[in-house]
Amino acid sequence: MWFHVSAALRALRPAPMALAAALLVVGCATNPVDSQWTEPQFAGQSLRGSKLLVVCEAPDEALQRNCLDRASAELVAYGASPVTQAPVAAGTARSSAAEPYLAAARAAGAKAVWLTAVGPDATLVQPGPSIGVGLGGFGRSVGGGVGISLPIGGGKTHTAYGANSQLTDVASARLMWTAKTRAPSDDDANAQVAELVKSAVAAAGKAGFF
Repeated sequence: MWFHVSAALRALRPAPMALAAALLVVGCATNPVDSQWTEPQFAGQSLRGSKLLVVCEAPDEALQRNCLDRASAELVAYGASPVTQAPVAAGTARSSAAEPYLAAARAAGAKAVWLTAVGPDATLVQPGPSIGVGLGGFGRSVGGGVGISLPIGGGKTHTAYGANSQLTDVASARLMWTAKTRAPSDDDANAQVAELVKSAVAAAGKAGFF
């Protein structure tokens, strides 16, 4: 009895894990806002025309600055007047708290703080192609057959980012609104951050703040 290698490579047949990863990506793309909450006291309180201090927290400075630029542009499009906070230390965790920025907001004359904290949300692994290996007889008949697939390398890892965004009232230091957004896995992290911010600001607009 001998092992023999199947002549056909299965490179064109998607592995179950790759298919699952693809489905997860599609799910993220069609539902960018996971959850959101509005403080009833501030429901319907528009911030159009108001000055907002914009803060971003991210794992590295490039993502952080991209987040600041995109958030400011989106808020301007919705009628707010953003004031950009100087980048905080790179690698700051998603704190979900605007308290450290309230003093700067008051000094800038801002009515609210817009904080977006970005970080890795999921890591998707897409395996490379595999080769089939069958168990059979050579020179004799063996009933039935057993097949396995062996990886031959070439796998790829994708990082999907998520963000916690919030609006905090400067006068009372109370949380007005918050939402969690996520972006589809993509090789371009900056594009993901842009999508996260766009989805968050749009959600805040639908909630009545812009």
